[in-house]
Amino acid sequence: MSSGHTGCLTIGNTQFTRQTASIPEPTAAQSALDCVGRRTVWMCNMTFEETGGENSAERMESVAQALEEVLSSALPQGCITVGVYEAAKSLNADPDNVVLCLLATDDEEDVALQIHFTLIQAFCCENDINILRVGNMRRLAEILGGVKPVGEPMDVHCVLVTNPQAALWKDPALSKVNRFCRDCRCLDQWVPVINLPDR
Repeated sequence: MSSGHTGCLTIGNTQFTRQTASIPEPTAAQSALDCVGRRTVWMCNMTFEETGGENSAERMESVAQALEEVLSSALPQGCITVGVYEAAKSLNADPDNVVLCLLATDDEEDVALQIHFTLIQAFCCENDINILRVGNMRRLAEILGGVKPVGEPMDVHCVLVTNPQAALWKDPALSKVNRFCRDCRCLDQWVPVINLPDR
C-alpha cells in the first residue's frame, strides 16, 4: 500500500479519493483479487448464527454488545478512524497499530465501494487484522457520535479501531470480539457478519 498525490491514496492501481466517481480500469491482478473477494463475501454471507452451534443467537447478541463497548471505549481515547479513505491512509501508515476493521454491509450495489472493501479485506488478512462486516449503519453512526467535529456526516462504511498505546490493549470486550473472529475463521468465515441491534 502506498500513498499517492495529495487528496488520494493508492492501493495497487486503485485510488482512494474523497470523491470516487470514476474507477481505473482494473488490472489482471485486481480482477483476480475481486474474484477472490466475491468468493469470500459469498462464503461469509452465512453468519455464525446460521451455521449452528448451541446458543449461537445469544452469542451473536453478546458479541454485538461487546462490539458496542469496544467502540464506546475507543472513541474518547481517539482510537477510532472512520471513512474508507481515512482508513486506507491509517492502514498504510501503521497497520500494526490496528486491532479491528469494520466494514458496512450496506450499499452492496456500490461497485466502487465493494472494490475498495475487497482491497482493504485483502490487506487486513495479510496483516492479521480481524475484520467484521457490520449491519445497521445508523446504529453504528449513533455509537460513534453521528457527525465529525466540523459537522460533516460521518462516513461509517469503514471503521478502524487502533491501540491507544504501543502495548497490546487488554480489553475484555475486544478479547470477546477477537475470539469470535477467530472462531469464525475456524468455520471458514473469514469476514463474519454482526448486526447491531437498534437501541
